[in-house]
Amino acid sequence: MATLLLALAVGSTGLYAGFLLIFQTGIMPALARLTDPEFVTAMRRINEYVPRPVFLTVFLGVIAFPAAAFLVPQDGRTDTQKWLVLAGLVAAALNHLVTIGGNVPLNTALAASEDGPAAARTAFERRWNAFHRIRTALIVLAFGLLTAAAAL
Repeated sequence: MATLLLALAVGSTGLYAGFLLIFQTGIMPALARLTDPEFVTAMRRINEYVPRPVFLTVFLGVIAFPAAAFLVPQDGRTDTQKWLVLAGLVAAALNHLVTIGGNVPLNTALAASEDGPAAARTAFERRWNAFHRIRTALIVLAFGLLTAAAAL
């Protein structure tokens, strides 16, 4: 059971890390080239469509699976594996704190903004990207730590 849970932790974290990394390296640079009205419309549509069941399952799995893998006893697990799983869980939890405390409120503010597109973009883009860089680094770190634990 512990091996399966660790595999699910690596899988869900890898999926989420890949999603955030593609957003960081491809989607946001492409959106940066749009006009203000195009950018605001695109981000509003993305923020409406991303939090769907498949995404939410992966998002929750990034915490649930490493936590379960850490808590379920496994004969033969080394202390190094245990601490790598815990460190991966902490990095994933920090990622979620940045997302919930930083990116989500900005998404909500953009959706509700009645300012013109230029003002809405100015209030959103730079701060959202800063939070996104932090959360991307944290989830890539979590993926690396969980992968290292599974490889031992």
